Amino acid sequence: MFADFNFYNLTLMVIPVLLALTGHEFAHAWAAHSLGDDTAKRAGRLTFNPLVHLDFLGTFCLLLSQAYGWAKPVPVNPSNFRRPARDLALVALAGPVLNIILALALGLILKTAFQAGLLNHMFNGSPLFKVLNLIVWVNLVVGIFNLLPLPPLDGFQVLAVFLPASWSRFFTKKIFYLISLTIFMCLAYLGLFSRLIRPIIVSLFSVIYG
Repeated sequence: MFADFNFYNLTLMVIPVLLALTGHEFAHAWAAHSLGDDTAKRAGRLTFNPLVHLDFLGTFCLLLSQAYGWAKPVPVNPSNFRRPARDLALVALAGPVLNIILALALGLILKTAFQAGLLNHMFNGSPLFKVLNLIVWVNLVVGIFNLLPLPPLDGFQVLAVFLPASWSRFFTKKIFYLISLTIFMCLAYLGLFSRLIRPIIVSLFSVIYG
């Protein structure tokens, strides 16, 4: 997104990151509550307070990489759902879908405003314009990244619904999450997520403003 990385650009990232991660986790909590599980609400996660949702490492990665990041997982009790497998998938999808919808909506609003002459070229180079564009960018990043079918991301939660039921015992074991988290962090350290996600985000960003 930025040609160079500096403290000024980092400060511009703060609001977009807070909005994207908070909205993402709120959507999970809202979806779970709507489907009959009040676990997240009782845990105080049905809120727009970013301090409740943010994970330090995930937020730090998103601020620096502009290509991947995450927040604290929203607690869910599948036994409260009428159709646990389906409803778990819907809860998992709620976060990324909200991010993508927000990115598309704001991007199209900005594009339409420029085409209608409501915004001039002076606004185009302003800090506010950069922040608004970053809101689009970061929401695309968070949405697309979390759709990857890798644990512990939302995409894996959706994929798990279609895997054999006999595998579910292994998925719930701590060793599975320890192994998957180790692999996940190695991939992040090697920059593979950036190489995979960034071209997709750039393409979507271009489509929105094209």
